Amino acid sequence: MSFDAVLTPAQQIPAPGGLRQTLADALGDKARQVSLALGEVTVLVAAADYLDAAAILRDHPQCRFEQLIDLCGVDFSDYKGGVHEGPRFAVISHLLSVSLNQRVRLKVFCPDDDFPVLPSINELWNAANWFEREAFDLFGIIFEGHNDLRRILTDYGFIGHPFRKDFPTTGHVEMRYDPEQKRVIYQPVSIELREVTPRILREDGYAGRP
Repeated sequence: MSFDAVLTPAQQIPAPGGLRQTLADALGDKARQVSLALGEVTVLVAAADYLDAAAILRDHPQCRFEQLIDLCGVDFSDYKGGVHEGPRFAVISHLLSVSLNQRVRLKVFCPDDDFPVLPSINELWNAANWFEREAFDLFGIIFEGHNDLRRILTDYGFIGHPFRKDFPTTGHVEMRYDPEQKRVIYQPVSIELREVTPRILREDGYAGRP
């Protein structure tokens, strides 16, 4: 007996090609692209249609993506060696329909590279709350309508957004405890970059055998 035979029709995994067409029909002109690669369906929407498209994916009877599994920011400035042409920042969400046993990836680019802004989808999926705060903290993407957009992983006085491709790997400042002031202070990074030359360590008595 196959696994599919045990499931009800609503629970059986839909063919990715069929899901692709279903999403294209449901979203209509709000989808700029609906692609299929490696058995996964990705929907690309414009920033202006982001909220409406997300609501359709949640509420349409043939979509019913009730759960937001993940949401993250992406910096495409160095994508494929810098050959990417188009907006720099994107937000990618992964949605799951428990009732229809199907998944989709939702992708949207921020129109302005200097001030990346997108609507918040926290009112559609409560799980977006901390995910959007993380994308704001690490990439500097602003989510309009988010009711508590604060840093979530870095410190309150942190400068910059550490997941941006142009952020220095050493950071801008370092912190230490100052015994005279009896508090933690911030100061410019004192790490000196140096080339690391690998050394070959040989055991005593090594005779040059392979």
